[in-house]
Amino acid sequence: MVSQPAPVLEVEKVETYRGPAQILRSVSLTLGTGESVCLVGRNGAGKTTTIDTIMGLLPSRSGRVRFKGQDVTRLPAHQRARLGIGYAPEDCGIFPDLSVEENFQITAWLGQAAAVTADDQVFAIFPEMKTFMARRGLHLSGGQKKMLAITRALTLKPSVLLLDEPFEGLAPVVVTRFIEAVRAIKALGVSVLIAESHVQNAGRIADRLYAIDRGEIIFAGRPAELLGNAEVMKTLHG
Repeated sequence: MVSQPAPVLEVEKVETYRGPAQILRSVSLTLGTGESVCLVGRNGAGKTTTIDTIMGLLPSRSGRVRFKGQDVTRLPAHQRARLGIGYAPEDCGIFPDLSVEENFQITAWLGQAAAVTADDQVFAIFPEMKTFMARRGLHLSGGQKKMLAITRALTLKPSVLLLDEPFEGLAPVVVTRFIEAVRAIKALGVSVLIAESHVQNAGRIADRLYAIDRGEIIFAGRPAELLGNAEVMKTLHG
């Protein structure tokens, strides 16, 4: 049995609603120090709701979220970000009328430190960002917006980075580039939790996988174990 690294993020029996509809049902997962973990599932399975609950964008009705042993279940999103939980949403969440540089400045304001900037270590993940500093978010391509969202999240020096569908809509060659970027982020000592619809992409980057369906975790294990589980694979493929 492979030993697990010490958990930096723990989600315990979380139940979350969107309006009157219950989306998450007793969801539990862990993210270890230096790990990349993927949460895989079909569209509407509960992946984004899980990420939003961890980030504090949606309140949980019950259960706990712990970050480095601290209960953050009731903390607002901006406080979780300041503690060290980074977040790049599926829609990127950039400010379209602001330049790339100004988008970084917003992060500095959030961090309450004007000195928070994308340093050389962060820029090494996506060097293209250096050439886009004066460009408005509105004029970035889909892939460039994703690069900005991830780079912006890294400027706060998070211990955990939450990525919601970072490969969605990207050409296969660009997906490979983003997978290499996730590996580089891990090399910085950042633990990464990725919501991903495609098992094949998840298997290329994840140390471990969780599969979610209809708001419930239906599998936890290594990528090879998931690929060998015909029942779970059938569920994921609908």
